[in-house]
Amino acid sequence: MLEALHHIGGDWRPASGWHERRDPATGALVGRFADGGVAELDAAVDAARVAFDTGAWAQSPRLRQTVLLAWADALERDADTLGTLLSQENGKVLGQARNEVVKTASVIRYYAGLARASTGGLVEMAPGEFASMLREPIGVVGIIVPWNAPVSLMARSLAPALAAGCSAVIKPAAQTSLISAAVLKRLTDIAALPAGIVNMIMESGHAAAQRMVAHPDVEMISFTGSTAIGKRIMAAASETLKRVSLELGGKSCCIVFEDADIADIAPKLVGAAIAISGQQCVAARRILVHGSRYDEMKAALTAAVGKIVVAGGMEKGAQMGPMIDLAARDTVHARIQEALASSAEVIVPGGVPDDARRDGAFLLPSLVAHNDTGAFFCQEEIFGPFIVLERFETEAEAVAMANHTSFGLSASVWTRDGARGFRVARALRDGVVWLNDHGKLNAEAEAGGYRQSGLGRLYGHEGLHDFQELKQVYQNVGVAGAG
Repeated sequence: MLEALHHIGGDWRPASGWHERRDPATGALVGRFADGGVAELDAAVDAARVAFDTGAWAQSPRLRQTVLLAWADALERDADTLGTLLSQENGKVLGQARNEVVKTASVIRYYAGLARASTGGLVEMAPGEFASMLREPIGVVGIIVPWNAPVSLMARSLAPALAAGCSAVIKPAAQTSLISAAVLKRLTDIAALPAGIVNMIMESGHAAAQRMVAHPDVEMISFTGSTAIGKRIMAAASETLKRVSLELGGKSCCIVFEDADIADIAPKLVGAAIAISGQQCVAARRILVHGSRYDEMKAALTAAVGKIVVAGGMEKGAQMGPMIDLAARDTVHARIQEALASSAEVIVPGGVPDDARRDGAFLLPSLVAHNDTGAFFCQEEIFGPFIVLERFETEAEAVAMANHTSFGLSASVWTRDGARGFRVARALRDGVVWLNDHGKLNAEAEAGGYRQSGLGRLYGHEGLHDFQELKQVYQNVGVAGAG
């Protein structure tokens, strides 16, 4: 049985209590993790504070690059082992789980490059008067990791934090503490990493996370999760005026125009909707179709949903695994049932399987048709395999329907008309818009949300700058030969 411990100040600490993790598909015991709290969090922050304040990490870009590259190599080397553990603990389909590990290595390598490419500037205001602009690490960073993509989303914050020269305390989701600890071990096993620069504490509750957000020695919080929790973090962080980076909820619209190839894109849209069993902030949730192609799209989506193989992540041929646990399945299922009862048309009811899968956390995809954008299920992020089909007649109507939301994380536009695609993308109030694709995120390009989908940006240069402060150093050196 796997056991995951806290990592504090360079040591794996013994547990005072344990919490079990079970495979959401089968209920089989996968392992257990150390169940900590405020005491462990305080010790981790102290270790990170000392490591940052007394060591040379913040001034050693070449060392930071070396460590990050070694971490990426270790993840890539162990992708099969880590992918299997991720699938067992999270329920994700095995191929997708392994791919998450491999893509994470690529993200880490990108930030390893930026570790040695961070630039400042020099401004001359008057003869002999200069201001040097320096980018410096913000300090101790608290990283709160969700369970839906725990490998990539931990590295998405930790890699730029380390590249910038920060130290970090990581609080993984209880549901994926085993894989989080396994990924971290590939980093902490690197001899060149100074003790205390990276720490991890685990808990089954929320006391340690709440303490992290309020802790005066934590200068920044990087959080990925729901909008409701993000608001609470922002409020709590305001007491110490610490910086927050929040990647929150979404309600992605996919706008399909009359010139689109319906037969080709319908399976792609369904795939984007059921990725991670619909437990993804950028999942395709609302499909807006031009009226002239509406019936064709409805038939194509119905066929595509019907072909989805829902099975355990480790089973051959599985395309969608279980929800993260039974509690999540039941909560999402109840909300979907309310949506089915109030939608204009139930096309595919979905629901809990009535076969042997009912004992796992499985939930079949649901598809409804509706045309009131104010309906709760068009506004609320239902974190599961639930799709709403809607009709529009004009370009302006499509934009207005898509923008009628408090979210603004992502959207996609499907058309053969390049000018229209860019024009509509420009009008959408979303941080990421894909043209004739959906869900592609890469380390080189910034991503983040408008409105209640978050603050700050992840990936790209801005993803590094979020973990840095900009300092001005003024100096009057005079003018050579003057006086």
